[in-house]
Amino acid sequence: MKKVVLAYSGGLDTSYCLRYLKNEKGYQVHTVLINTGGFDEAELAAIEERAYDLGSAKHINLTIVDKYYDKAIKYLIYGNVLKNNTYPLSVSAERVFQAMEAIKYAKSVGADAIAHGSTGAGNDQIRFDLIFQTIAPEIEIITPIRDLKLSRQEEVAYLQANGVEYSWEKAQYSINKGLWGTSVGGKETLTSNLPLPSEAYPSQLQREGEEKVTLHFEKGELVGINNKMDTPVKNIILLEKLASAFAIGRDIHVGDTIIGIKGRVGFEAAAPLIIIKAHHLLEKHTLGKWQQHWKEQLGNWYGMLFHEGQFLDPVMRNIETFLEDTQKTVNGTVTVALKPYHFTLDGIESDNDLMNTGFGQYGEMNNAWTADDAKGFIKILGNAQNIFSSVNKETYV
Repeated sequence: MKKVVLAYSGGLDTSYCLRYLKNEKGYQVHTVLINTGGFDEAELAAIEERAYDLGSAKHINLTIVDKYYDKAIKYLIYGNVLKNNTYPLSVSAERVFQAMEAIKYAKSVGADAIAHGSTGAGNDQIRFDLIFQTIAPEIEIITPIRDLKLSRQEEVAYLQANGVEYSWEKAQYSINKGLWGTSVGGKETLTSNLPLPSEAYPSQLQREGEEKVTLHFEKGELVGINNKMDTPVKNIILLEKLASAFAIGRDIHVGDTIIGIKGRVGFEAAAPLIIIKAHHLLEKHTLGKWQQHWKEQLGNWYGMLFHEGQFLDPVMRNIETFLEDTQKTVNGTVTVALKPYHFTLDGIESDNDLMNTGFGQYGEMNNAWTADDAKGFIKILGNAQNIFSSVNKETYV
């Protein structure tokens, strides 16, 4: 009997794939869940039980949260990566790492094929397939939902016809949770005008008023919260807990998919948005003008390539080297005010703060140069445009 490894999440799509591959195609199905921070132990146990109930011959849960942070999230923070100035790549990044771990597992068990539950109209199919064909081109890729062009309602109907209870109400929203945020897709995100209802988001408002939080950074990494030091992963989890109580981090991302159509997805990412904005503010104080300029260019490129599944391209390692090198002076604390549905950044404290009043205060005092120095500098700075205007007799009126 041929063996297929299915990248399994416990959701509708992969549940359908599991039952279909076993019953209709006759495969011995091995399921693997790659946990990037979206499941606790109880949830993992429940998903394993469900996989066996659906017919999995062997199920395994692989938790790779620390690896995911070290190889991906760290650089997304260094690059202040927000796709279209909005989306922190909550799902984009984790799919790449789930694909890498799934195909490694498939190779280790001698699978004839590997399967995933992507449709033919989204980005995930490309992220999974690119990684699979790069790491193990000899293993066949099977995608039942893409190949059969199934709707979510058809998937539910098939499962129910095969004795598997699945709520249609539950299936209307697709939720993917990980360390770096939660995506929410539903009928509203298929339109251009409808917002997601508040209840579609996993976190609801629990706190009113305002709460101050101090974030401690060393070389660009979040190493502590409120004067308590811990690992970046644990700090991300703690900040998410603190901020999600204020229902912070909700938004809808609109972007160009890899296949050329526009896409819209809701997300909740309290900790990622706060960390990126706080980190960016600290960089404004501790990095030079040209460091910030080129970081912005390369950070955008890094995020775009990551989003489009090109993580294994060698240029990504080159960009990571640059981003990491820029973080040497990104040290200090950032004070953040948490409020219902939003946050504000109060300010920073850093030994590397370049906004040093000993050199001058913007709009106030010039302690490091004279008035004549300023006049001479301005005259020389204007030379090029003055010469152009004179030669070409520009009037600018």
